[in-house]
Amino acid sequence: MKKQATSTEINGTVKELISLLKKGNAHVSFNDAIKDIPFDDLSKKPNNLPYSIWQLTEHIRITQNDILEFSTNENYKALNWPDDYWPKETAPKNEAAWRKSVDDIKNDLQQFIELLKDEDADLLTPFAHGDGQNLLREAMLIADHTSYHTGEIIVLRRLLGNWKS
Repeated sequence: MKKQATSTEINGTVKELISLLKKGNAHVSFNDAIKDIPFDDLSKKPNNLPYSIWQLTEHIRITQNDILEFSTNENYKALNWPDDYWPKETAPKNEAAWRKSVDDIKNDLQQFIELLKDEDADLLTPFAHGDGQNLLREAMLIADHTSYHTGEIIVLRRLLGNWKS
């Protein structure tokens, strides 16, 4: 017979997911990776790397927002891969655009965390409008995707000589 998870187990799982999403645990968090980046370095692509820090950050923002939208909207419309997920511009228009992108990432992440914390949240039941995806999977997808590109941001910063080592 299948054991039902207790509320303590569910709350513990949600707590661990939130920690993973916010802190990174075994890796540098997104917030730490972008801290104190010189604005002029946001557009640079050293050693012929395909993306700038700005493009990686915008890609994280777009993808995370898409996952949030998918997780909250039964009328979700998929973006076109890869065109809708990657900005063509290598640099933000100005510092305000950079700050807005970073703020949007933080705000969308907080909205997703609120979904996880909702008492009625069901982590494992597939969304009716998906192909088997559920809230737990989408939380892990955000964490996995963001950590992957956060690592790329750190590599860029090291190549640019502005990472704290």
